[in-house]
Amino acid sequence: MTLDDLRVFVAVCRAGSLSAVARALACTQSAVSQHVRRLERETGVSLLKRQSRGVVPTPAGRLLEAAAAEGIAGLDLALRRLRELADGASGSVRVATGATTVRHFMAEAVVAFRQRHPNVSLEFRTESSSRGCFDALADSDLDLAWVTLGPPVRGIEQRPVVDLPWVLAVRAGGPLASRPYVEPARLQDLRLIRLPPDSTSAARLDAACAEAGVRFAFDTGVADWDTALLLAELGLGRAVVPALPGHAIPGEDGPLRLAPVRDLRPLSVGWAVRRWDALPPPARAFADTVVERCRRDAPAARTE
Repeated sequence: MTLDDLRVFVAVCRAGSLSAVARALACTQSAVSQHVRRLERETGVSLLKRQSRGVVPTPAGRLLEAAAAEGIAGLDLALRRLRELADGASGSVRVATGATTVRHFMAEAVVAFRQRHPNVSLEFRTESSSRGCFDALADSDLDLAWVTLGPPVRGIEQRPVVDLPWVLAVRAGGPLASRPYVEPARLQDLRLIRLPPDSTSAARLDAACAEAGVRFAFDTGVADWDTALLLAELGLGRAVVPALPGHAIPGEDGPLRLAPVRDLRPLSVGWAVRRWDALPPPARAFADTVVERCRRDAPAARTE
């Protein structure tokens, strides 16, 4: 059993196809199969099951895939840090984020960190969801991921940074725009702009509504929070979104008004890492800088 065997096996499990992995590695399908067969001989169990379209891991295969993926990610991270030490580099920080995370949560922190650590490189990898950030963190040499906190994920530690109250975004001059706050029940009769349906934030909003005994209806869907805010600003709908840093509550001058929605459990966001005690100093310094700025600027809902 070699590291290459395990890398290829994990790739096959993720792709669900021997031929797709062969194309990605510029080798033959037979060569990919040899890696899998060698693992099956050494473990004494079947690891893949053929289906009409590709392959899927057996229960034993899923067990090996999870362990191998975790070990490979940790090894890749260690090798990267060893190369940095050998090259005399000052280090780097690699972060998985959503599409608008840096703008809303990290802009000032990035500037402050760069001033304090001018020789450390910052690399951001954009993912479409918190689930994608978790997967990227588990499967690569990333240091940190900024996520909407969710259920426990094997091999990942989550650390809350700030709770974001929910607000109703509406165009100035429209119904509800002048209210200092809104009761959730008042929104049940409205059609709202829906957050990305497969996102953790949408699931958290649904859960908060269930706790409050209400259910919202939607007629428009968006891919991110900023698009929901833009449509509301244009008068094309109303959206219940997290109160993001930099957006005043309730509205200042301008076309958009934000009214806190009472009695909804806030959305928790923060850091995810493989192991906090194993973070290299530059990554820990960057994480701490973001925490400091976020907590300083955290929005607080006004409900009375």
